[in-house]
Amino acid sequence: MKELFAQYKPFFLFLAKFIGAYIILLLIYKAYLNSFDAANFETDSMTVLVAEQCNAVLNFFGYESYITPDPNLPSMNLYHGPNDFYVRVVEGCNAISVMILFASFCIAFSAYFMRTLVYIIFGVLFIHVLNIIRICLIVVLVVKYPSAQRFLHDIAFPIFIYGVVLLLWFLWIFKFSGYAKKYFPQK
Repeated sequence: MKELFAQYKPFFLFLAKFIGAYIILLLIYKAYLNSFDAANFETDSMTVLVAEQCNAVLNFFGYESYITPDPNLPSMNLYHGPNDFYVRVVEGCNAISVMILFASFCIAFSAYFMRTLVYIIFGVLFIHVLNIIRICLIVVLVVKYPSAQRFLHDIAFPIFIYGVVLLLWFLWIFKFSGYAKKYFPQK
């Protein structure tokens, strides 16, 4: 058993760091969400920020839009188009869960603290910007192509955002983390 652990030490270390980081970050996020009164439809501030930024981007590019709190759910309604089509921006739309997954993976493959922290900060900001673009594109495209709503929201854009995160992970592992050089030195 001891030889088995020694042989697969990098894998077990990765697994422990990933699960540990994921659980800690998830608990912090859940505590943050619990600080809002969902029973009275209070929307968390990150979701509100995402809705406000989407509204600002749409208006900047000439797409008249506006936001209002949803009266029946802890979410924001983002209105656009001639018939006031709207999308509901809910907690899941703020991409925090994707950011937690991204950060946990980076921590699991880390060799240097400061490099990891900087990469996570820039990666999270990049994911946030992509998420704003994603929501804005959904709003604009669904107004033009209403029958594509389910495909855009449930398939196309999740593939896009998770694909970008996967590329960020590969970039992290092979270019910046130091992990590949530490455990798989070049001959």
